[in-house]
Amino acid sequence: MNFASGHWRRRQIMGLAAAGFAAPALAQFRVEVTGVGLTQLPIAVAPFRGEGQAPQRIAAIVQADLERSGQFRPVDAGAAALDETSRPDIAPLRQRGADALVVGSITRLADGRWDVRFRLWDVVKGIDLGGQSYAVTPGDLRLAAHRVSDLIYEKLTGERGVFSTRIAYVTRAGNRFNIWVADADGENAQSALASPEPIISPAWSATGTQLAYVSFESRKPVVYVHDVATGRRRLVANFRGSNSAPAWAPDGRTLAVTLSREGGSQLYTIDASGGEPRRLIESGGIDTEPVYAPDGRSIYFVSDRGGAPQIYRLPVGGGAVERVTFTGSYNISPAISRDGRWLAYISRVGGAFKLHVMEMASGTTTAITDTTGDESPSFAPNSRLIVYAARQGGREALMTTTLDGRIKARLAGQGGDIREPDWGPFQG
Repeated sequence: MNFASGHWRRRQIMGLAAAGFAAPALAQFRVEVTGVGLTQLPIAVAPFRGEGQAPQRIAAIVQADLERSGQFRPVDAGAAALDETSRPDIAPLRQRGADALVVGSITRLADGRWDVRFRLWDVVKGIDLGGQSYAVTPGDLRLAAHRVSDLIYEKLTGERGVFSTRIAYVTRAGNRFNIWVADADGENAQSALASPEPIISPAWSATGTQLAYVSFESRKPVVYVHDVATGRRRLVANFRGSNSAPAWAPDGRTLAVTLSREGGSQLYTIDASGGEPRRLIESGGIDTEPVYAPDGRSIYFVSDRGGAPQIYRLPVGGGAVERVTFTGSYNISPAISRDGRWLAYISRVGGAFKLHVMEMASGTTTAITDTTGDESPSFAPNSRLIVYAARQGGREALMTTTLDGRIKARLAGQGGDIREPDWGPFQG
């Protein structure tokens, strides 16, 4: 079990059970990007030929992806009609300040699928950087657009793009709770699980095929693992007391969980198929919110063993517990970047809950938001972005931010509040 205090973040068991959500995020999201980065690459994305007759505007999706990443600044592509077969006029693009150009087309095939093609140009050097084509069903057009964005991002930055990955989050409408799986931009949300009882703490497996979560359908918190593709699930932890805060080991075979079977909330590991849990540490305080380090050798967690919640690190194989956070008197909700370089967490500052990022090597900590009700940070699989929930204008909303806080995107649900995002891994 986690802290019963109302100051403990909303994802915790009792807090969420008592808190009221507004209507669910059933409709698509609206992406609003704010902020300016220091070293953004200016890129022009021309409308794709034929997209006016297509169900999705591919160019707009690609431009929004690139802008949201914080690495790119949009530039007007001009009025010329271009596609992947065109040789663009480079001079006016240079005059408008573009360093790169994306062109393409979308065509309906005889079998009902859509052929999406694109090409990337280096405007500075005037050279073709290559392209790709996808033949997809209408339902996969957004995915095709995200894959285009991924290829552009990787070609121009040298790092893998995350636009075709997925996020999971929780909504509540009246007495109906849902876990949703959506594109990384919040669009195309599909209900993975619905229940009349609270559902909290969704956590992706390393393969992106399973979600662990906590359900109250047994009138107490119980941990399940849900297969996203089939909808099948299995019970993992239903011991005396509360069973909460599941976190996957990188190998996908083990979960870290918080159990109160022997009294206070303590850390255990358990096989992802269930079985007898193994207690990690003896503690007189409350230990909760475990997350594995990327190498699987240690677990970060929250404990009040020092009198107030702070983040600690524990070797999985045994050894001394090490305190990690020292700035601030109330630090919770740890998330570790996939490259192991960064720790994101929530710190209470003067009654406000703010997202902070720590560089692990130096210990340097920075507050990167101006909101006051941040919660549930989760890193993108390329370690370049963080998704989190925030309260803005009296509503919960999903946000993404760059690690320096300069570029933020609000994924505003139309008609509902959303909570507890978890960013899934790379696919394939």
